[in-house]
Amino acid sequence: MPDQFVSGAPVPLSTPAHPAAQARLGGRAERLSFQLVFGLLGVLAAVLLLAPTVIVVITSFTSGYSLKFPPPGYSMRWYEALWNDSPELIEAFVLSLELAAAATAISIVLAVSAALALARRREAWARAAEAVFLSPLMLPALAIGLSLLMLFNLAGTGLSFATLVLGHVAITAPYILRTTTASLSQMDGALLESAHSLGASAFHAFRTVTLPLIAPGIAAGAFIGFMYSFDNVAVSLFLSDARSEVLPIRMWHIIESNLDVRAAAVSGVLVAATVVLMVVMERVAGISRHMR
Repeated sequence: MPDQFVSGAPVPLSTPAHPAAQARLGGRAERLSFQLVFGLLGVLAAVLLLAPTVIVVITSFTSGYSLKFPPPGYSMRWYEALWNDSPELIEAFVLSLELAAAATAISIVLAVSAALALARRREAWARAAEAVFLSPLMLPALAIGLSLLMLFNLAGTGLSFATLVLGHVAITAPYILRTTTASLSQMDGALLESAHSLGASAFHAFRTVTLPLIAPGIAAGAFIGFMYSFDNVAVSLFLSDARSEVLPIRMWHIIESNLDVRAAAVSGVLVAATVVLMVVMERVAGISRHMR
């Protein structure tokens, strides 16, 4: 007798899967498809972000006389030319370092002071003041540069290295303020209360308790602000005078005039220096923790 007929009742040849098992299989397939799609999108985004940098770095080793990819050959000649025959680029590089260092130092003092005053306050005026201080992060850099140029013209100060530093302070201080505020919000307020109860003055408590705890946040914001100031074009373009040509502006001019391959060599040096500094700052200050 066939197996499907037992005791006169038909028995199906195969038992349908349990609903819970079907749900698990469906959920697993949905997760795999979700991970696959977003993984491919992530890879595509990474390629789009990294490809221009990789192409510039490869082009900097070209043996030719023009910016061309792929290079006809490979050589270190343009790095040697950058070191031996480019005093104007080295001068612009030093000026950019001085500008970024001065702007970052001033921004640290202003941003840390503002963060100490606003971090633990919940009043409406404090939130409004914080929004004003952080507004350069939301405004286009060209608009900031143009508005600062009009402001200095109305004040009659003219353009100089000092006005350039002030313009860079306006765009670097918000980064330090943001990371310092995040560090202060994570600090236990009982530590300050204990220091005050033991007789510590406000300055002594800040120097021995608050500052060591928020130092990684200050360092992370200072690093981001320094790199943004060093690489800034828009504000520097509006506020630079004839004697204050920073490195990004100089590179723009040599690319615009004759597509000089030394610009690619400068880019290669800056990329390598940025990677090294990011690794060092991640080990010292944990930048990624303060950027979330």
